[in-house]
Amino acid sequence: MMETHDDVLREKHLPRVGQTVRSKKYGTLWRVMEKREVWQSTSDDPESGDPRMVPAIYLCYWKIKPGVLPGIGKMMGYAYTLHDTTFETNWEAVEEQKT
Repeated sequence: MMETHDDVLREKHLPRVGQTVRSKKYGTLWRVMEKREVWQSTSDDPESGDPRMVPAIYLCYWKIKPGVLPGIGKMMGYAYTLHDTTFETNWEAVEEQKT
């Protein structure tokens, strides 16, 4: 069965745009600024040697700093596939405060 971007979204439980996540390593807060569907290179097909691509979801994060406007300052992004655990290993979603 061919993997799809929807499979990645469903299986990985990735945050939505605007949601805040916390770095498990540093404890810093980041906001998801962008989410898009991309294709990630993977190992070549062992039978034919042809290059292969798998669906991935790219998330762009902005480091939250008090008094700094969104999008100004440190930003970084990562692409997540069904075959890695980098989101679960490095990030946790922060519960939104109701006002």
